[in-house]
Amino acid sequence: MSDGRNVGGIVLLAGCVIATLLVYLVLVPRSVVADEHARALRYLVVGWLPYTLAFYMVGRLFSSPSALPTMRTADVGLGVFLVSLLVSLGLDAWGFSPELVPVAHVLQAVAIFASLALLGWGIGRRSRAIAGDE
Repeated sequence: MSDGRNVGGIVLLAGCVIATLLVYLVLVPRSVVADEHARALRYLVVGWLPYTLAFYMVGRLFSSPSALPTMRTADVGLGVFLVSLLVSLGLDAWGFSPELVPVAHVLQAVAIFASLALLGWGIGRRSRAIAGDE
């Protein structure tokens, strides 16, 4: 990458990390403590965007693909994300809501965040190879 694009990428990465930390360390806990669970859920979902974008920038800035990589990593990430979300929604529909049985949703929550990281990394790595930046 050229120096200007590299600095811009690092600034975007830093902004995404700060936004992610702000959402998950300040906004979500504040909403939960105030017993506003609907607002906490909105913050949680909105926080997925900077989290995924941060891993995109990590893949874009710090990977070095020798050839055009496949989209397998991003495909796996998207698939695991959708399955985890559907399992969590299914558990909620069967009466195991996160408020009543939070332990039942822990595995899906971890899988959602891991899959978003895979999705961001895979797309970032692929876009780095397409751009041809070294």
